Order: sequence, then C-alpha cells, then structure tokens
Amino acid sequence: MRESGGRGQGPGRGTGGAGSQGGPGAARRTQGGPGRAGRQGGGSSRSDGTGRPSSPDTPPRRPPERFDPFDLPFGRDAADRGKRPQDPADEGRGRPRDDDARRGGSGGSRRGAGDDARPRSDTNGRASKRPNDDRAKGRPAQGRDSGERSRGRAPQGRDGAEKPPGRAGRDGDGSSGRGRQGRDSGSPPRGSGSSARGAAARGGAPRGREDGPVRRTGTGASAPRAGSTPGSRTGAREQTPGQRPGERQASTASRQRAGARQEGHEPRRRGGDVPPPRGPGRPPRPPRPPKPPLMLRLGNPRRRINIGIIGMTFVLSIFAGRLIQMQGLDSKVYEAAAARQRQHVAEIPARRGSITDVNGHELAVTVEARELSIDPTKVPAASRPAVARVLAQQLGKSEQDIAAKLAKTDTRYQLLARDVDPVVSTRLMQAGIPSLSAEKTYRRLYPAGDLAGSLIGFVGDEGTGLGGMEQMQNSVLAGRDGEQRVETGRDGQRIPMTSSQREAPVDGRDIRLTIDRDIQWAAQKSIADQVRASGADSGAVIVMDVQTARIVAMANAPELDLNNWRKAPASSYVNKATAEVFEPGSTNKVITAAAALEAGAVTPDTVYRVPDSIRCADRVLRDAHAHKVESMTFREAMAQSSNVATIMAARKIGSGRLYQMLKAFGFGTRPGGGFPNAEAGLLPDYRKWSGSQNCTVAYGQGVSVTALQMASVYQTIANGGVKIEPQIVAGATDGSGRFVPAPAGKQTRVVSETTAKEITTMLESAVGAEGTGQLAAIPGYRVAGKTGTADRYDADLGRYNGYTASFVGFAPADKPRLVVLSVVQNPRKGHFGGQLAAPVFKDVMTFAIKSRKIPPTGSDAPPVRARAGQ
Repeated sequence: MRESGGRGQGPGRGTGGAGSQGGPGAARRTQGGPGRAGRQGGGSSRSDGTGRPSSPDTPPRRPPERFDPFDLPFGRDAADRGKRPQDPADEGRGRPRDDDARRGGSGGSRRGAGDDARPRSDTNGRASKRPNDDRAKGRPAQGRDSGERSRGRAPQGRDGAEKPPGRAGRDGDGSSGRGRQGRDSGSPPRGSGSSARGAAARGGAPRGREDGPVRRTGTGASAPRAGSTPGSRTGAREQTPGQRPGERQASTASRQRAGARQEGHEPRRRGGDVPPPRGPGRPPRPPRPPKPPLMLRLGNPRRRINIGIIGMTFVLSIFAGRLIQMQGLDSKVYEAAAARQRQHVAEIPARRGSITDVNGHELAVTVEARELSIDPTKVPAASRPAVARVLAQQLGKSEQDIAAKLAKTDTRYQLLARDVDPVVSTRLMQAGIPSLSAEKTYRRLYPAGDLAGSLIGFVGDEGTGLGGMEQMQNSVLAGRDGEQRVETGRDGQRIPMTSSQREAPVDGRDIRLTIDRDIQWAAQKSIADQVRASGADSGAVIVMDVQTARIVAMANAPELDLNNWRKAPASSYVNKATAEVFEPGSTNKVITAAAALEAGAVTPDTVYRVPDSIRCADRVLRDAHAHKVESMTFREAMAQSSNVATIMAARKIGSGRLYQMLKAFGFGTRPGGGFPNAEAGLLPDYRKWSGSQNCTVAYGQGVSVTALQMASVYQTIANGGVKIEPQIVAGATDGSGRFVPAPAGKQTRVVSETTAKEITTMLESAVGAEGTGQLAAIPGYRVAGKTGTADRYDADLGRYNGYTASFVGFAPADKPRLVVLSVVQNPRKGHFGGQLAAPVFKDVMTFAIKSRKIPPTGSDAPPVRARAGQ
C-alpha cells in the first residue's frame, strides 16, 4: 500500500482523498483536480491539484472556494443574535476569538472554521491540553495563525458566531454534520472524520494557513515558519491528504463527543449547563436540504448583443437609405437647390424710352439716378443723430423719418431714398457714413411739368407706367431689363473664380406723340382759365388735324403735375378728354341733320312751322328760348339750335335710321389709336328707347359720348364725310434708334361729300350773326361750329345736376385744317355753350392757326337763305 499509493484503510474516508491510515504514498483526491501525492510517497512533493509541485519559491495555490451542498445559508445577523458573551477564561483554554474563527480553517468562514477551532476532548470528555502543552514546550500551535490560536478564542460557526461545545453535529457546517452522522450510525464519517482523527492523534489543533495553502517540502511536510519548532512540522506531517484543516478538527471533535456520550456524560457547556441525555435508539435527524445561495441573475449577454446589433442595423439602414436617396435618387434636385442658393441674380435695369411731342421736344425723359440704402445695425448709436441730420439735409427729407429708419436695428436693410441725383449720392458716399450703399438706377423726369400730364401719365417706383401713355405704351417704353448671375457667399460677397453670366439689358424705345407742345400749352391754359372763371368742376379741350385725325392738343383742367403726382388727387390721374362721358346736347344735331339730308327727307331750305314746345310721349319738350310759332328753314333751325325743329326733322327719318347714323359716326364704340382710358360712351339700342327718348336723342339727350368722340364727328364733316380713326402716337424708334412713323388711321366714309358741305354751311351760319356761336368767330377766317348745352347727369347723385356747356367747330370752313372742341363741366357762372365754351374755342383755334401758319382762305361765305320767306 505504501508503494502503490492505494486508498487508506482507516475509517472516515473523505470525499476527495484517501483515509488517514493510508500509506505515505496514498493519493489525495480533491475537488480541484487529480489526487495529490502522499506525504511520504516516493519522495514526491504535495501538489495543489494542478500537478505543479510546491516549493519555497512557488507556494501552493490556494484552493478556490467551492459551493458546499451542505452549507446552510444562515446570515451573519442570525449568528450574531445566538452568540454568547465572550469569556476571558476561554482564551486560556485555547478557544479562538470570533474574528480569528472567521479567518481560521482552510475554507474560511464558509468551510466550518468554527468547528476546526473547537477544543478537542479526550475519552473522559475533558478538553485536550496539547495546545497548552505545545506552548509550554515552546512549540507554536499549528492553526491558521499561531498567534491567534495562542489567544484561544471560543469556537465559532461558519458565520463567526460562538457555538457551545458538543453541538457541532447540529449547528456546524457540512463537515461537522457528517461527523455526527458517522457517530450515530457507528461508521466513521467521510471527509472530515479522517482529518479530525489525525488531529486527535497528534494531540493538537490542525495546522491552519494564513495567506494560502500550507507550503510543503519535497517529502510532503510543510515548510517550517519563522520561529516554529520541529514539533509543528511533525503535526503537519500527520495531516491526512485530501482533508482541510477545519474538517479534521471537526471530525476529531465529533469522535470525542461520541466517546463522551458512550461513557454516560457529555462535555459541559459554558456556564455549567448540561444537555439532557439522548436515547440510544433515536434515529439520526436527516440533514436539512441546502438553500441555494442568493445570487444576482444577469441577462443573457448574447441576447443583449443580438438586440444591440439589430438596433444598430436598423438605424444604419435608415441612414443608408437616406444617403442613397440624397446622393443617388435626388442628387440633381439637391444640386440645383445648392446652385440656386449660391447664385445671386443682380438685375440690370434698362433705360426707359422717352416721350416727345410731334417735333421731338421731350415731355418725359429718363436720367441716371441712385437708390440709397443703409444697414442700421452698423451705425453706432452715438452717431445716429449726426448721420440722420446729414442725410435729411442732402436728401430733402425729414430728420425724424431718417432717424426712425436708423433706429430699426432688427433689420439690415433700410431704403432711404430713390431717384437720388448722382451728384448728391457721390457727396454722401464721400461723407463717411457707415454702411451706406448706392445702387445705380434710373429716374423718370418730366421737363414740362404738368403739360399734358394726364395724357402722358407717370411711372411708379418699380419703373412701370401707372397712367396715361406711360401705362398704355409701357411695353414699348420699358424695354427689357438685363441680369447678371454671380455666385455669392453668405455675406453677399462674390465668390472669386466663379462663373458669371451677364445678359445685357435692352433699352426702351422712344415714343413720339402727335401733340404739339405749343398748342398744348395754349389749350391747357385757356381751359384752365375758363374753369376757374366759371367755377366749373372740370374742362377739356381737343385739337385735331382734319386731314389726318391726329390729336394736336389734348388738355384737361385741372391738369396733373407729373413731378408731384403723389400729392395730386386721384381724380386728376384720369384723362377726362377720353375717359369722361357726357350728354353732348345740341352739338349732336349735326348727326340728325346728316341722317335727314342723307335720307332726302329734308334740305337746308326746308321750312318748318316751329313752336317753342312739342309733346313727345308723356313729356313736353321745349326750345332753349321761348318764342311764338314761327316759320324757319332747316338751316335757320340749326343756326338757332331749335330743339323742336330738330325733333320734327328726326320724325321724318325714324329712330332706326337715326340710330344707324349715330353708330356710323362712332357713338357707342371705343375709339382706336392707342388712347389711354378711352371710353365708348353710351348708345342704347333704338328698340329700347323710351317714348321721350325717341325725341331727345335727336338733339343730344339720352346718349353719352366722350370729347374725343364728338371731335371725331366734326372731323368727319370737315373732311368731306370721311371719318378717320383718331391718332395720338406719331411713331416710335426701332432698336437702332431710327424713327418709324405710325400707320395712318383707318378711313371710313360716313356721309356723302354733298351732305358734308351742306352741313358745313349750316354750321358756318351758327357762328354768324344769326347763330348762337358768335363768340367763336375769328376775324379773317371762316369758322364753322356748333354750340351745345345739355343737362349733366351726376353719377354720384344718380340724377341730373347742372349743365355741360360745349362748342365744337373747325376752320377755315371752306378748307378745314383743324377741329377744336371745348367742354366745361358743371359751371356755376352761366351754363350755355355759346357763352362759356365758344370763347375757349376761339382762343385755342386762333393760337393753333398761327402756330401752324395756316393762312386765311380770303373767300367769303356764300349767300344762303337764313330765314323763311327770304
């Protein structure tokens, strides 16, 4: 057995090694690995279970703590509650202290250190004196700590609590419990019993370890500590391989307590209390099943990793999809958006074309100007009053307005002024005003001021025409703005070395009107004076060339000052000569005469018995002057402007023919020729005329016309019955600056030349001594014309209110060159056309004849029959 290393033959074999009576070469079986070599077997050194021999340089590895299935999970608090007070006398009997018991034994507190530290008893139940004998002989005790064992603390359980002697089988750890089982059943306990028996044979406590496993020499004995004796080495050699020191002490104590019970007495407990004897036939108490240790269960790391990978994959797939969308599918869209964000388009304004009169005199012109702006955030607060003062003085604005703009620091752009003269702009830029900027632009000027103001119109801040010819001919005058595309950074500065595209602007073309500046001035002055003198609301004058139907002058009163159009009332923006409609009155009798003469129903010498009133349907219509029933020719009725005679002539032709003649002269139709805001007037269908309207239309009541339409009627008569569409634009320049005249107006014959001459002679009689237009006569010139006085319809009131006085004629009567029409609306001082409008005609016609150098014909008017019976 010694040579073969067989299992020990003694009782109480341990679970992991050979019995204590085996040969010196018996193998030790432990839970950590293969059995260790015996203490004296073959000269091999003890191993820690890994096969590595121990030496002074390489101490044996401390066995790891293992889970003991019989280790009961009692807490420290439960042990402390059952712990008895420490007896100073116990220290002399070799009982270890509590803290030493917790550190004692090879397995620590979990391996029954309290049982290993109990004093061993002999067969008489007395405690062994071997530890004291060892101290008396000068040998240190072989516990875990020799110094602690010399102090002799009381035995403790696995939790460090003190336990009474003789209770190890019930209150100890798994090793002591197994020792009691071996005692009761008559068979030696396994595991710790052999170790305890070896310790009892030596008569001392088993050797403990302080910092790890016991260091042994090559012969199986543990290396001596400093200050130890050979006796201590002998005790170490008597230890059974495969047993822990705590297990050996617990087994020895169990055997001693079993022997004491067989002799009829138990070891006395502390304090003298002796437990009652147990019956011999009582079966052993089965061991309590161990409770699983409390441990914290953590989640499966592989599951956490998988969940994390899945989440990361999902997030990365979203980013990848977005990246594919941006750089693959929508790359062109984002590229275009980035280009638009970088590119800045600077507009290059085109120069607006000029407006001139028929002789090339400028009525509206474009000059270079500057638009001043400032960044209020860059103007220091202390400098704002001084800056506002300088800007207000140079720009002609209020200092408070400039200061208010400089105080708006929440914006980086404030427009100070438009249309600033370049000289003023240069002066301000040199003044050192911070963040002041000037942009090149153009300014519209009107050198003639209010001359033909409502006809010419004006331009807004954006360079677009807002009225008159500026609006009507805006597409020709404005041209086309250019642009320059540059790439700019965040601060608005151009990025160097980037592409730049420039599209040159196309300047507007010049417009030449048919009006004559001088005649326009005369007409405007004359009507303005008469409106003021008569207290009228407004007035208009039209001068037209008979042979071309071009407008020589078109004046309104009051007229619009184009240089201050923002301060003018809105009513002055309208060109009244083409937009304001009125009932023509007696000036419309020439159309009734033309219709009757064309129909052959009357001749100029036809005699009528004319009363001063006539019933028409439910109304009685009267002449302007009361008179007795008298005989008068049709020419005489036209000269005296008799309403009753005109109604009598109209009844011969009927309402249908009269309506057709009115339309032929242009009533109810918007005139061509490019006139701004031209109206068509009002001409109801004759089938809708009322009973009285069949009579009143004959002398100019019940229809509405504009001044331009009525002037066109007399131009047709003066031109031999041929109507020419009126013209206001003489022509325009082309892209090269060459003037291109406008085409002539459309010509339409309305009446025969004979009818036109007969009507001319009747109109010439109206200006003669027997007519109502004597104030329109011009010495040396034969003048033909007709006065008109009509009730004025007030649209605001919805009823007739006031009068419209008018006169229209042409000269020379035998060779007409010019047509002049004057209208005075709602005069307060007088209301007859021969009284208010005829003088205006005379003044304007006289000036126009002289301005155009139209000589008199030198002929006399032919003799005509002015009265019936002559």
